Amino acid sequence: MELADYTPVPAIRRPLTHVPRASVPAVDVHNHLGRWLGDGDWLVAELPALIDLMDEVNVRTIVNLDGRWDAELDANIARLDRAFPDRFVTFCHLDWSLLHHPDPTSALIASLHRARDAGARGVKVWKDLGLTVTDAAGNVVLPDDPRLAEVFAAAGELGLPVLIHTADPIAFFGPLDASNERFEELSENPSWWFGAPGYPTFDRLMAALETVVAGAPGTTFIGAHVGCAAEDLAWVDGMLTRYPNFHVDLGGRLAELGRQPRATRRLIVTHPDRLLFGSDAFPPSREAYEVYWRFLETEDECFPYAPGARVPPQGRWDISAIGLPPDVLSQVYAGNARQLLGLPG
Repeated sequence: MELADYTPVPAIRRPLTHVPRASVPAVDVHNHLGRWLGDGDWLVAELPALIDLMDEVNVRTIVNLDGRWDAELDANIARLDRAFPDRFVTFCHLDWSLLHHPDPTSALIASLHRARDAGARGVKVWKDLGLTVTDAAGNVVLPDDPRLAEVFAAAGELGLPVLIHTADPIAFFGPLDASNERFEELSENPSWWFGAPGYPTFDRLMAALETVVAGAPGTTFIGAHVGCAAEDLAWVDGMLTRYPNFHVDLGGRLAELGRQPRATRRLIVTHPDRLLFGSDAFPPSREAYEVYWRFLETEDECFPYAPGARVPPQGRWDISAIGLPPDVLSQVYAGNARQLLGLPG
């Protein structure tokens, strides 16, 4: 047998808990329903079927992070927000090509005003800022670039929370060798590796994120993927402690959180008003939501974070649940998101 064919199944006998619905109506603050990641096609073709799924698993609202700008933003809002009020909330993006404008700061702020007036409810900043976005001189632009400080402040003045994804898992910035715990994943997705010369380090990007948050205290920031540092919860805790305008979502990081369940539970219970449920499971599926419900609501141990996968995509380990108290669970599932987004109770 070749090592690549070795896929052991844990022999531990464990409960097969099934949690089909969130215990309270949830708000998924991190998902993708547009065309940005779908090669020009809507990621969810049949919206009535999605609404049925949301009702079945008890998701009241999904935040669509694919609004982009101008005509694409209009198309997302018309298809989702206006057709199904309060079931979908769309965030815009900033068009970083405006950094080539003679006055990029003013151009970007004007774009925010247009997006807000078009119906955007927030701003999504993706990891390309800091990794691949360049200015007119061809220099890579980091999130803490002085030209962007007024832009982030303007988002707060317009009442637009900023969900920001900076960097990626720590292993994506490390050497691509036998010691890299995400070697299999990166081998299949080589464009996800940022350890080559010319990229900023993970820590440099986290420092940039902190500068951004500190520099715009009137703006609500949601750090995507557990504050962009799911493998360093002490750093996330520090950010939440220092900056009352900083929040984090749980999207796409069950693998990291579930192998440190005590630290994860401690972080959430310490900051119950700052953690938000998000799945980053697109297109949304019953199976993906049920794993989140099991992780957040039960005390099960040693279960797969990606049921059905021959090889778990983010690492060959199982996860354990954190059994949040009901009052904290209610805040994480929906209460915090409703407050930040102005959603009905």
